[in-house]
Amino acid sequence: MQHTYRFLLAFSLLSFATASAGRAQSLVSGFLPGKGHGSVVVSGTLERYQSVYLAPEKINRVPIFDRVEVSSVNLYGSYGITDKLEAVVSLPYIQSKGFADEQVLREQGYVNKRAGLQDITLLLKAKLFSAEIGTNVLDVLGVVSGSTPVSDYKSESGLGYIIAIGNGARKVSGQGVVHLKTLSGVFVTGQAGYSLRDNSAPNAFVAETKVGYAGPKLYVDALASFQKSDKSGTDILQPGFTGFFPATRVDYVRLGVSAFRPLAKGFGLTVGAATYVAGRNLGKSTGVSGGVAYNF
Repeated sequence: MQHTYRFLLAFSLLSFATASAGRAQSLVSGFLPGKGHGSVVVSGTLERYQSVYLAPEKINRVPIFDRVEVSSVNLYGSYGITDKLEAVVSLPYIQSKGFADEQVLREQGYVNKRAGLQDITLLLKAKLFSAEIGTNVLDVLGVVSGSTPVSDYKSESGLGYIIAIGNGARKVSGQGVVHLKTLSGVFVTGQAGYSLRDNSAPNAFVAETKVGYAGPKLYVDALASFQKSDKSGTDILQPGFTGFFPATRVDYVRLGVSAFRPLAKGFGLTVGAATYVAGRNLGKSTGVSGGVAYNF
């Protein structure tokens, strides 16, 4: 079973982009790989949205661009420094494509596509406490992470940056994780924390709940993730909005499912899907993802 748990790190890659104001990624699981073990994963994601969650209500078309497609390739690596301490790194390449009319693009000086490397994220996860509850095991973990842009992608003022690939903000986050795993392979993970951002991006409370099964030949899970930004942010096209999208309040509720199948010689395949069911200042996107993982 421990061999299976080390594969589960691949699911950190099943992330789905939001709107131009920010990106939602979950790099945290309740499992640890063990000293000297880890994973390298390459995954791809494709998402689309046409409706947009604005304040006070949702609209059916993306302003200027009508609809948006976002594709990404992500490189992920993890390593067990000790049996209780893990390091994680993640770096995505993102392409965001709009469908604005060519005449509008010429008149406004906009473009229909933006692409580039986005933000590199470094994360440390430590097991702080573990206890047996009958035949079950309860773990409490602490997580600290930071991210920063690695390219000069633009996220400036103007409606043309609806399709920006990120908000250009540096972030520092801390989270607490509670993870309950049963002898049958069923597990429940809950996490919550706070994210500090610069570049006028509002700080945010983030949380996630995950329920799943981790067996020797199959992993499946269902998740619900949540973000609530500070009220210091603005709302798109509302009073106080200057056209600078990183400063907007990005709230969301996201639901998703994922699965993982180990293959021979340390390799495995991941698949997943997710959709936003509520939000503020982001696209109502639905995405699918898949990847190849190598466990060592």
